[in-house]
Amino acid sequence: MVQWLLVYFLIGVVGTWLARRYAIRQSLIDQPGERRSHQVATPRGGGIAIVIAALVAACALALHRPVDAPLLAAFGVGLVLVAGIGWLDDHRPLSPWWRLLVHAVAAVLLALAVGDVYQSPWLGLVAFIAAMTLTNVWNFMDGINGLAASQAALVAAGLAAIAGSSWGLLGVAVAAACVGFLPFNFPKARIFLGDVGSGALGFCLAALVVVAGARLGGHSWVVLLPLSVFLVDASLTLLRRLLRGERWWTPHTQHAYQVWARRVGHNRVTLAYAGATAVSLLLAFWLASQPEMAFITGITVAWYICCAFLWVGLQKAGSFRTPTSI
Repeated sequence: MVQWLLVYFLIGVVGTWLARRYAIRQSLIDQPGERRSHQVATPRGGGIAIVIAALVAACALALHRPVDAPLLAAFGVGLVLVAGIGWLDDHRPLSPWWRLLVHAVAAVLLALAVGDVYQSPWLGLVAFIAAMTLTNVWNFMDGINGLAASQAALVAAGLAAIAGSSWGLLGVAVAAACVGFLPFNFPKARIFLGDVGSGALGFCLAALVVVAGARLGGHSWVVLLPLSVFLVDASLTLLRRLLRGERWWTPHTQHAYQVWARRVGHNRVTLAYAGATAVSLLLAFWLASQPEMAFITGITVAWYICCAFLWVGLQKAGSFRTPTSI
């Protein structure tokens, strides 16, 4: 296990270093602006290192454990599609509808494989919804230093512990690669994930969520807990923009984490979100051992309600305080 962690950590480190050199040479630079939360021109596309690590891990596991090869192969193809369209978008901005179409194709591939392997069309539908949702949520929530990668590392590690077997090792590989990327992105960002990394991380986590949930069976609700801070922030912000009639697919800085970051800086927000996710992971592990489904469901719903109230509080506080420099 130590060697496994080290290999994918090093892929994350070396791959991000090389990606940064490439981004600078190709002028793949995110410039500051009203719809961005950073104030310094920064290279993008570092998430390609995490994608490579996940693909290497999937191939190695498929060769070592042929019984898991069909689902791992579908995951790998879907990941290439999601990362590929993100990589193209990092080089030359594409229509969001083209990206969404490719995400849908990747989600369908994963859903068909999940439905076949687990002999459950319903679980396949869940896989499709999870892939479409998390691929885009991680893209939406990648806006300040270290946030998307640190959340992915925590969630992947937690889901790995639940999923076990090949998918547990895949989760560990993703988490280790994220940790290798983070020194380049936090506390000071020398490179961003880019669309190639943020969407791919969401797709990886969608696959892990489905497999972990399937293993838990009746306790599957608990896999939603580690995703709570991202799902609540992304969904409520999107809902508010829809109700306002705004162009919801365009970049913006209205997420609660962005509002908060304008007051206290990126690093505190990233650490606070990490702390909340760590607590949710502990809660998920505890609930997984509880026998009563009503109790598990009630605690999960209560946690989400608390996150929603926190979102409202952060949004209101941001509207009454003068933003400070980051």
